[in-house]
Amino acid sequence: MYEWNEMVQLMVDWVDANITETASLLKMSEQLGYSPYYCSRQFNELTGMTLRDYIWTRKISRAALELRDTNERVLDIAVKYGFSSQESFTRAFVKAFRVTPAAYRKAPRPIPLAIRQEVFSPYHYYLTKERGKMSNSRVQPVEIKVEYIPAHKFIGIWDLDVQNYGSFWQNGHNCDEIAGVLDSMSNLALPGQLGQTAGWFYRDGQKGYLYGIPVALDYNGAIPDGMECKEIPESEYLVFFHPPFDYLKDNGAVMGAVEHTAWNFDPKSRGYEWDEEVKQDYQRHFPEGYGYAVLRPVKKL
Repeated sequence: MYEWNEMVQLMVDWVDANITETASLLKMSEQLGYSPYYCSRQFNELTGMTLRDYIWTRKISRAALELRDTNERVLDIAVKYGFSSQESFTRAFVKAFRVTPAAYRKAPRPIPLAIRQEVFSPYHYYLTKERGKMSNSRVQPVEIKVEYIPAHKFIGIWDLDVQNYGSFWQNGHNCDEIAGVLDSMSNLALPGQLGQTAGWFYRDGQKGYLYGIPVALDYNGAIPDGMECKEIPESEYLVFFHPPFDYLKDNGAVMGAVEHTAWNFDPKSRGYEWDEEVKQDYQRHFPEGYGYAVLRPVKKL
C-alpha cells in the first residue's frame, strides 16, 4: 500500500547523493525501475512539489550553507551547484531568499532553507515490511546520566495546546518552513548541543510542547518571524538516553522505552529533585547519528 512512499524516499536519497550533479530524471528512473513520467507523478503527489522544483530548492539551500560556512568564491559555489554563471546564481538566490549571495555571506540571517523531504516513516515501514512478522526488538537498556547545560537563550515556538511532536505540527505550525529557517541558524547552536531541539515546558501547572534552537546567552541577532527568544537558566539535567538506532525499524520502541523511563524515574535515587518550573525539558531525536534522549532539569536535594 505504501510502496510508493518508499520509492519516493529513494528518489529523495538520490537527489541528495547527486546534488552537485546535473540531475537526470531518466537516469534516476532507470535505477528505480519505473518510467520517468511515473516517478515524476508520484513524487509530486507525495511531496506536493515537482521533482524539478525540489531539486532546485535543495541546490540553492545547500549553496547558501556553503556561502555561510566556507570561503569558497561565489562563482565556484554557483558552478558547483549547476548554475551557468554568477549572475544566474544571484538571480536564483534573490528569488529564493530576497537577499543577494554577497549580502548574505557578509551578514548571515535566518532564511527559509528547503529541508530534506521525509515521506517514508516507521509507520509506513511497519505496514509494508513488518506487518505479520514477529518483532525482534533491538532496543538497548536506557542509559541515565547527568549533563550540565549553561545558561542560554532558546529561539523557537512554545505551544501550550499540544504535548507531542505530531500534534505540534498539526496545530498550525509549518514543519518545512520552521525547520528550514532553523536550519539556516544551525551555525549559532549552543556549543555541545545538537541544533534543532524539541521538548516540553510548564505553565501554571499545564504542560506544553516547544520546538526551536538553543543559542548562546549573549545572542542578540535576528529572531525569525513567528518565533520568540527566551532566556533559560543554567542547570543540571538527568539525561535518559538510547544510542543510535535504525529509525525505520526501531523508532517507536526506542522512544517508548526512553520516555517510559524518563517520566517514571524518581530523581531522589540520584540525590536530585525535578526543577521544571522555570526551566524546560529537552528532546533530542537524531536516530542514526546521536540516538534519542529526553533531558529533565534537576537540582540537588
